Amino acid sequence: MKGVFLVSATALAIAAASAQAADIKPAVVYDQAGKFDKSFNEGVYNGITKYTEDTGIQVRESEPKNEAQVEQNLRRLAKRGYTPIVAVGFNMASAVSKVAQDFPEIQFSIIDGVIDQPNVQSIVFKEHEGSFLVGALAAMASKTDTVGFVGGMDIPLIRKFGCGYEQGAKYITSDATVIQNMTGSTGAAFNDPTKGSELAKSQFSQGADVVFAAAGGTGIGVYQAAKDEGKLAIGVDSNQNHIQPGTMLTSMVKRVDLAAYKVFADANAGEWTSGLTVLGLAEGGVDWALDDNNASLITEEMKTKIADVKQHIISGDIQVHDYMSDNTCNY
Repeated sequence: MKGVFLVSATALAIAAASAQAADIKPAVVYDQAGKFDKSFNEGVYNGITKYTEDTGIQVRESEPKNEAQVEQNLRRLAKRGYTPIVAVGFNMASAVSKVAQDFPEIQFSIIDGVIDQPNVQSIVFKEHEGSFLVGALAAMASKTDTVGFVGGMDIPLIRKFGCGYEQGAKYITSDATVIQNMTGSTGAAFNDPTKGSELAKSQFSQGADVVFAAAGGTGIGVYQAAKDEGKLAIGVDSNQNHIQPGTMLTSMVKRVDLAAYKVFADANAGEWTSGLTVLGLAEGGVDWALDDNNASLITEEMKTKIADVKQHIISGDIQVHDYMSDNTCNY
């Protein structure tokens, strides 16, 4: 009888695992910039697309047009049993917190936000580490020792990018000038290419010859301005080197694609867990991008130096100050 019980228990476990895999109904809610913003959201979209290609499992996509629709869409998906639900962006934290509380059986994963609830997984990145690398590259490529940064919405998360970038530039050139501007104080600041172009041109007029944009869709205007004026630009989140080949020095890649993919893969395997996940250089969560579109702009000396800097950050020999740790860029 004992042997029969063990066989039966094993069979039940296998059946339960199969049911769990079959029952997964993954969904994603993009932020208002939309899944084709050529930046943050599109990185998530690329990860989801690959997940569907690899598994055949379709992911339900939602693109709210305004802030009110974010909670409505999350709630609608939860009511229909979609799980896990990936929420893209820090500005969804309040809505996710409310809906997760009302649907404790649904798994939620938020990218770039932190929520302490038993059915929420928070995924954040060490953007300051990746920004340090591209800041160092900017300083090496600059002929004027003046580089620029255009942020999107003026919040600590975006200042975290700017602070890391400044540290990287000054690690290479201690007396470098780093000009920083933010686009605005609302979510619209991530989708204003015209303002991005104006800010970039202003920085170029002040001597900057490399500008890093951490501004979502606003960055498209920065990159166009750089191309028009024969300067260099640095992309963000996804690899944006292809947007203006020969103008894009590099991109600070934030592997939101891998993060989204892993949420669904883990859920399908019954391994999804709540809590906080932090991804930096050591975890492959951030990096700089090198491909055919920018290969001619990156010398062997630059590659060697950045590889060395990267290892020193991972080992802890270089400590990159996180703006969000104390809301200052004192380092």
